[in-house]
Amino acid sequence: MDHATLEAEDLWKSFDSPGGELEVLKGIRFAPEPGCVTAVMGASGAGKSTLLHVMGTLDRPTRGRVLFSGEDIFRWDDNRLARFRNRSIGFIFQFHHLMPEFSALENVMMPGLIARRPKEDVSREARALLGRVGLLERLEHRPGQLSGGEQQRVAVARALINRPVLVLADEPSGNLDKIASGSLQDLIFALARDQGETFVIVTHDERLAARSDRVMVLDDGHLSEATKALT
Repeated sequence: MDHATLEAEDLWKSFDSPGGELEVLKGIRFAPEPGCVTAVMGASGAGKSTLLHVMGTLDRPTRGRVLFSGEDIFRWDDNRLARFRNRSIGFIFQFHHLMPEFSALENVMMPGLIARRPKEDVSREARALLGRVGLLERLEHRPGQLSGGEQQRVAVARALINRPVLVLADEPSGNLDKIASGSLQDLIFALARDQGETFVIVTHDERLAARSDRVMVLDDGHLSEATKALT
């Protein structure tokens, strides 16, 4: 696996608000460690999702840079940025955002087909990933035929189909019951350990954070390393 990853350098993000400009991210420096799970914690509204959106190129910073192999990716044109996002970033959201009219297999295959990879290769890898997440018997089931936990497992497989350099997860187990949440977390840590996947997970769950290799806290726009006293 390619161990290159993204690095935020002096990252700022502001939004217009009725009271004037609201600074959400203030000079953040952040380099996820390859093959590790990093948890990002902080109060609601602290800007955790904003950080993920900028790192994942879903939004642009007000100033600062996001580097990949030394290149500032926000200097790229929109088409190149979109290709990079599709091929190099995996996203897992609190709500799975699966397409209801497609099967689990088709949902997982979609990013690979968008990347114009050979259909046979994408199908083979999607089946292997669905097996890896414990859904080999659910390939042809549509999202409405799957439990919430199963739908999130499909979303995890979809995030991995293009072998991304970084997987960004925004409260991935926040909409699940305790058992399904624990099962999904077990899966994420197994993927990081066994396949060298790099995860950055926004979470309020201290149990998940305590299991992570690294814990960061976003407070007043600043990102800092937390102590491991969460256990």
